[in-house]
Amino acid sequence: VANYLFPLVSVNKEGGKIPQFTKEAFKIYNTERAIRADSNRINPTVNTTIDFVLTEHDLEYPMDYREINEDMLNLKMHATNVVTDAIALRKEKLCANMAQLATNYASTNKVTLAAADQFDASTSDPIATIDTARSAVRSQIAKNPNVIVMSNAVFVALKNHAAITDKVKYTQHAVVTAELLRQLLQFDALYVASAVYEDASGVLQDVWTDSVVLAYVPEAKQSRSFYEPSYGYTLQMKNYPLVDTYDEKGKVKVVRNTDLFVPKIVGADAGYLIIDCLS
Repeated sequence: VANYLFPLVSVNKEGGKIPQFTKEAFKIYNTERAIRADSNRINPTVNTTIDFVLTEHDLEYPMDYREINEDMLNLKMHATNVVTDAIALRKEKLCANMAQLATNYASTNKVTLAAADQFDASTSDPIATIDTARSAVRSQIAKNPNVIVMSNAVFVALKNHAAITDKVKYTQHAVVTAELLRQLLQFDALYVASAVYEDASGVLQDVWTDSVVLAYVPEAKQSRSFYEPSYGYTLQMKNYPLVDTYDEKGKVKVVRNTDLFVPKIVGADAGYLIIDCLS
């Protein structure tokens, strides 16, 4: 789900600066003008900037000519999928670590739930908790967060919580789906983050832990600009990723995927982190 919190923006250089967003668009300006008077001029807010340096991510997959000759399932396509998915999983982990790091948020934009308020406790009111988070973001940027991301474990707890099931039991829906929960919580998009990775001991772990992230992210369109206010962006070199092949030692063909990107939180006020959602 990384691309939904940190949508892609193309850049032409491997490093530079991007603006950190201000609230000048929400100020009340003097707009009335008398005849022959000068135009009313805005005194632009001095924008602070965020430095960025793109990181190269590169993986390759070797195929022996004998494997290729015996391939029944298109080994080259499999190799391409493996290197592409592996880089995508790496990006997912980078974005998840950043989005779930409490120090990236001001005290007004995060909460650690007490035991009685955790979403798997019968005493909790998750709808009220999420509404409080929504109001906190709106008070900072004058817009409601439109995207909510939660781990699979948190989604399971919410869809079975009495506060949720009581609101839908008289509808025709017998099961609380992600789409139904999205409508109930009043977000434009709700994403259940289900990605897993294998740790050093060979055990599968969830990339997203027991947390919820609310964020304002501009609507998807043909192209985005980092001048648009947003919770975060993934800055990616224009015309990347690149997938190519080359021969090695005459008998080995290698499929390679190269990408240049870096995810950045560019408007922390546009996000809210709910920590320790489960006991």
